[in-house]
Amino acid sequence: MPPSTTKSLRIAVLADSDTRWKWGALTADRIAPDPSMEAGPRDGVQAGPALDGFLLRGRATPTARQLQEVGVRADSLREVTAAEFLRAMAETSYDLVVLALVGGGVQAMLHGLGRVWEGLEKRPVVVTGYVGVVYEKLADGLLLRHGADLVLANSRQDAERFRAVYEGVGADASAVTEVALPFLGGAAYEGEHAPYTVVFAVQPSVPDNRRDRVYLLNRLVRHARLHPEREVLLKLRSRPGEHTTHIEELPYQKLVQRLEPPANFRLVYGHMGEVLDRTDLLVTVSSTAALESLHRGIPTVVLTDLGIREVLGNHHFVGSGCLASWDQLDAGHRPVPDEEWVARQGVVAGGTPAGGGSYAHAFDAARERITKLLASPELPPLTPYYTPVTAPGYLPGILARHHLGPDGTPLPGAPAHEREPGPVRRIVRRAARGAYRHGVQRVAPVIRRMGEL
Repeated sequence: MPPSTTKSLRIAVLADSDTRWKWGALTADRIAPDPSMEAGPRDGVQAGPALDGFLLRGRATPTARQLQEVGVRADSLREVTAAEFLRAMAETSYDLVVLALVGGGVQAMLHGLGRVWEGLEKRPVVVTGYVGVVYEKLADGLLLRHGADLVLANSRQDAERFRAVYEGVGADASAVTEVALPFLGGAAYEGEHAPYTVVFAVQPSVPDNRRDRVYLLNRLVRHARLHPEREVLLKLRSRPGEHTTHIEELPYQKLVQRLEPPANFRLVYGHMGEVLDRTDLLVTVSSTAALESLHRGIPTVVLTDLGIREVLGNHHFVGSGCLASWDQLDAGHRPVPDEEWVARQGVVAGGTPAGGGSYAHAFDAARERITKLLASPELPPLTPYYTPVTAPGYLPGILARHHLGPDGTPLPGAPAHEREPGPVRRIVRRAARGAYRHGVQRVAPVIRRMGEL
C-alpha cells in the first residue's frame, strides 16, 4: 500500500533488543520532518507523528522491565517475527520505517521489504544505522546495511569511514548521512556532588572472560575501600536471565557475591541518564555511556588496565584524552578530554554539553533528506549491495536465518501467528527462552573452560 496521505506522519520502528529499541525510537523522533514535534524523547503526549513499535522475536527481545527502564513511549508496541513484520508493512501505510537491528537483520528486512513493496510507485522511506560506537566488523556491518535510503552515522568520523567503505567496493555511498547519537542530552555537569560519586558502566560482552571481569570488579571494590568518602556505583545493564544487544555470560551481580564490598559500594540499575545526573567520574572499558558522559562535561575515563585493544573497543578512544588506569584513578587522576577529538564524535557540540550548540542541529540534514524523499512522487526500489549475484554464498544464509527465501519471500512454515499467543504458548515460549539463556550463561562457559584444560 502507498504511504499515508494524511498530514500526520506514520513511523514504524523494528528493533531486536532494548538498546536498539531506544536508539530506533529516539532516532525516529529526531529525524521526523514535523516542525510541531520537539527533538527530544517522546513523553506520552499524542503529538506529531504516530510511532508504532515492533520488537523482533529472538534471544534479545526486551522484557517489560527493560522496556520500562528505557523509558521510550510508542503509540503501539508488539512482538513480531520477520514474516509478521513484513505482512504488517504490506497491510498498513507507513511513511518512514526505521530498522534498528543487527546487520544481518537489516539486510534480511531490506530484501523482504523490497519484495513486499515491489511495483509500488511510492514506498516508505527506510532508515537504519548503529546504536553506538562502531569499533568492529566495520565493512561487514556496513555492507549488510547498504540499500536503506539513509544509513545514519553518529559522528563526522563515522560518516567519513562509512563513505570510504561503500566507495571502496563500488557501492553507492549517497545514503550515508551524518547525525549524532539520539540519546545525548541531560543536565550539564556543574561540579562535585556530596558524596563524590564514581560510576563504573559495565558492558554485557566486554571483557568476555571471568578473569578480566573479576579483575575489574576487584579494582572497583578496592577504589571504594581506598576512598570511603566516595560513593562507588556498579551500573548494571540487565538482571540475570535478561539479554541486551549482546549476550552476557558472566553477570557482574553474580561475581560480586563472592566479595565483601564496603558500605559505600552499591549495585544500581535504571536509566543511564538518571545515573549520570549524580555522577562525578564515569569509568568504563568502552561503553557508549562514555560519550553520554562526555556530552554533559562529566569527567570520563576509558580504562587501559586490560590493554588498548580492538577486541575491547577502547582503541576507539585513542586521542580522546580519556584513557587511564585504575592506579591513576586511585591516585586522584582527573581526565581532560581533547576538544577536537570529542567534536569529531558529535559530542560536547558547540561547547554546551546540555544539548545546545550544533548538537541541536545534528539531525537537520537527515530531516531535510527525508522531507525531500517524502515529497518525491516516486521512490526507486530498494537496492542492497548484496544480491544473489554479488554474494551467492553469503546472502541466502542471512535470509534463511529470518525464514526468508533467496528472493526475500517468507519461506513455507515461517513462524507467524494471526493472533496473540495463548497461555500455553506463552509458557512454552518463556521456557524455551529460559533454557537458551541457561545454556548461554551456565552451560557454555563450563564447556569452554573444559576445552581449555
